[in-house]
Amino acid sequence: MQNSIYFAEEHEMLRGQIRRFILEKVIPFGETWETDGTTPKHVLTEMGKLGFLGIRYPEAYGGSELDTLMSVVLAEELGRSTFGGFAITVLVHTDMASPHLVNAGNEEQIARYLPGIVKGELITAVAVTEPDAGSDVAGLKTRAVRDGDHWVLNGAKMFITNGVHADLYFVAARTNPAATGAQGITMFIVEKGSPGFTVGRTISKMGWHSSDTAELVFDDCRIHERSVLGGVDRGFYAIMQNFQNERTVLGAQAMGEAQKALDLTIQYVRERKAFGKTLWDKQAIRQRQAQLQADVEAGRQLVYHAAWLDTQGVDCSKEVSMAKAYCGELVNKVMYTCQQFHGGFGYMRGSAIERMVRDARIHAIGGGATEVMLDEIAKRV
Repeated sequence: MQNSIYFAEEHEMLRGQIRRFILEKVIPFGETWETDGTTPKHVLTEMGKLGFLGIRYPEAYGGSELDTLMSVVLAEELGRSTFGGFAITVLVHTDMASPHLVNAGNEEQIARYLPGIVKGELITAVAVTEPDAGSDVAGLKTRAVRDGDHWVLNGAKMFITNGVHADLYFVAARTNPAATGAQGITMFIVEKGSPGFTVGRTISKMGWHSSDTAELVFDDCRIHERSVLGGVDRGFYAIMQNFQNERTVLGAQAMGEAQKALDLTIQYVRERKAFGKTLWDKQAIRQRQAQLQADVEAGRQLVYHAAWLDTQGVDCSKEVSMAKAYCGELVNKVMYTCQQFHGGFGYMRGSAIERMVRDARIHAIGGGATEVMLDEIAKRV
């Protein structure tokens, strides 16, 4: 992003590295991953070797100790890949699940797990959402009961990205049955293969086909007390803390997708002829493209500013909520128009635009639905 007040040379170096990786290692294989329903683990391992998975984590554990804007660069470029399932597979690992370990884990937990996470050898997932509790975290029903030096978990989680193939899960459960609402929730580290923990079923989705999504079942799942993450009954605050980072990168991913859709559409309408002229020659079409470009630029700047505020240590809950709400709706508007200008081609399976339209729909739902974000903004105005 040239001439930007937010980005320095090191940000642009990372942007170039990610673009090359996507061009060489993602684009040629993405359609296969869509059919398979997952992004192969070796792809994340390769990204780990290049330093993409530990951008903001301590150097002592293989990370780079960089800033929030670096995560924005990563998310934006992953969005530009045109494979939303691949993008979210990576971002859940880097910016939605593993931050729980870094933010709340003790020294022993971080030393045990973080090196493998940064290398892409341990893939992570965060398990908060339940059949009856999504954006309303306070409605969690999964229970954890202490039994000696263990905790016993019972309940189910739903719509968990990386749920099938993750190695490590950060699970929210209610540990104080007398508490109501946000009180009495604890985060736990649960390893794949823990007794009583199973992947219930793989969930088929409208979009994000190259991302595996699962239901998780905890049936008297026993885990040692050393797996408590960040203190008993403190989980709600950890979830809320990471929501800001999660929503920032989702906004960046959405704007990366929107910009790529515009790029593909402008190229298409410049070449596609109708009634003796290219579609670009039609004033109405090129002006709608220009307006969408202005809208996407506005969305990008919202995301960049929120990320910059975070680097300054400023409370940016309002700005992050604005970015998430605006970008989640805007990317769907962009995709609708871009598909329209692709005509019948844009409706055919196998075209990038058709896939991107399906993938974009979740941006107004996941990570905090637009309506929830607007209420968060309203509390602060």
